[in-house]
Amino acid sequence: MSLFFIALLPPQDIQEYANQIKQYFADKYASRHAQKSPPHVTLQPPFEWIDNNVPVLEASLREFASEQKSVPITLSGFAAFVPRVIYIDVVKTRELLSLQAHLMNHVEASLGIVDEVGKKRPFAPHMTVAFRDLTKQNFKAAWPEFENRQLYFEFTTDKLTLLIHDGRRWNIKSEFAFLSGSS
Repeated sequence: MSLFFIALLPPQDIQEYANQIKQYFADKYASRHAQKSPPHVTLQPPFEWIDNNVPVLEASLREFASEQKSVPITLSGFAAFVPRVIYIDVVKTRELLSLQAHLMNHVEASLGIVDEVGKKRPFAPHMTVAFRDLTKQNFKAAWPEFENRQLYFEFTTDKLTLLIHDGRRWNIKSEFAFLSGSS
């Protein structure tokens, strides 16, 4: 069994920007956990999957992605899950919420992957820069610094990314292109 999750990754320049912020949190606030994955917006939280069944998982995601249109994503400022997590805020658009809901339904119906927590609370798209290892004390110090900090990016995502955990960090396993030529 391996751990996987499904996400949207921003373009390289935005990943580099987010990684610089993650590095800042590591250096200044001893919060390094967010560095264990590339910057991303989680659509399907971590789930276990049998290693020799990965082709089935990938085929299902490829089929799903091939029916999706590209999704515009807007990153705007910072927000927090008090008292431990600080993240780049992702604007909740109809397209993004729809993509996530359709993906949840697809993986449950075709693969039996169920996110019980996600069924009980609304989808809150975000891009984590400081994670659970941020102490409450360091959160109190860092949050005023980021609470009103300006940040704005727009990009269009045209693929789903499947990430796998290697025991230390999350790595890209495969990517699945959305329906081509759509806007």
